[in-house]
Amino acid sequence: MSEPVAATVDVAFTLEGAALPREHRALLADALEQVAPWLALAPGAGVHGLKLPEGGDGESVPLPRRARLLLRVPRELAARLGRLAGEVLVVGAHRVRLGPWVQRELLPHRTLYAHFVASAGRDELAFLDDVDAELRAMGVRCLRICGRARELRDGAQRIAGFGLMLDALTPEASLQVQDVGLGAHRRLGCGLFVPHRSAAAVGG
Repeated sequence: MSEPVAATVDVAFTLEGAALPREHRALLADALEQVAPWLALAPGAGVHGLKLPEGGDGESVPLPRRARLLLRVPRELAARLGRLAGEVLVVGAHRVRLGPWVQRELLPHRTLYAHFVASAGRDELAFLDDVDAELRAMGVRCLRICGRARELRDGAQRIAGFGLMLDALTPEASLQVQDVGLGAHRRLGCGLFVPHRSAAAVGG
């Protein structure tokens, strides 16, 4: 029997620049869609949250030298996305340049974690009810562990959510969850799942 293959892949760019706005998710998504309008229409496409340091001047955060911008897109669009290498993105008052890119395959893992899955702003039990409904619609059965409540901003809008771990996934279900994600606001990095080894990080 052949191994399952994901319908999406991650495309990673090196990211060159001095800093980004602290609240950069929506601004970064807007900047990407300025140079690649088709990205907003690509099924399953999303922008992973950047790992940035805690410091900065309050409004801006310094960009680490080894910063990477990671996007999840349908497999057939990876090379098209890669042609953005060299583009300069205007993110608020800052400019960053997309450097060389690589394609990363999504692999089936028993345990997946999403740092932020958007909710309807209700409590944890209601959030998990919504998660269960989405998983049932996909035909996915697994264990789910709710993490810390979180909040992010999209302009003036505040979006509530939780960290979420899914465990005991079959290989097929693991790739399906990574392909489709859960909840809304994929352009802001919400609902994108990555492999994880331990449930200890759910509260982080």
